[in-house]
Amino acid sequence: MKYLQRHLSGNQFNRFFWPAILAALLFALLTTSLTLAQDNPPSTPSDDQVNAIAKQLYCPVCENVPLDVCPTQACAQWRQLIREKIAQGWSADQIKTYFVQQYGDRVLATPPVHGLNWLVYVIPPLAIIAGIFILFRAMQAWKKPLPAEVSQDISTETPTDEYIVRLEEELRRR
Repeated sequence: MKYLQRHLSGNQFNRFFWPAILAALLFALLTTSLTLAQDNPPSTPSDDQVNAIAKQLYCPVCENVPLDVCPTQACAQWRQLIREKIAQGWSADQIKTYFVQQYGDRVLATPPVHGLNWLVYVIPPLAIIAGIFILFRAMQAWKKPLPAEVSQDISTETPTDEYIVRLEEELRRR
């Protein structure tokens, strides 16, 4: 410091000294905060984090019950297993893969797109498109008027059924 005071005038010394001190303090603060952030042990996952993954899985024991709402003791243990896996740093996909390896594809809320499961994703849109097409064609047919020839044939046609002839005669009398 005396070296700087000898070579720099008082005004120049103050101009360089205080920014250098501030920069050194800022650097020390940043490096220690990064080091402290890395040393913290992993926190316990919240119920929301566990339920976000459990909602995507079905109970392997109960039929068609999501894992996040299943009241059985087995499901409580599986939710605890999910909590432990999250605390170990596992991702949601890794946890779902673990459950699929243990219990099969039936534990997934959304079936994977392989095998015959792809039909689940293809058939509903195709059925909707086909229904819209059929409805469109039917509405077009309903809007078309009947041809004039058909309407004239109906009015000039003489009934051949004896019952209809008698009915028309009685209606004319009145």
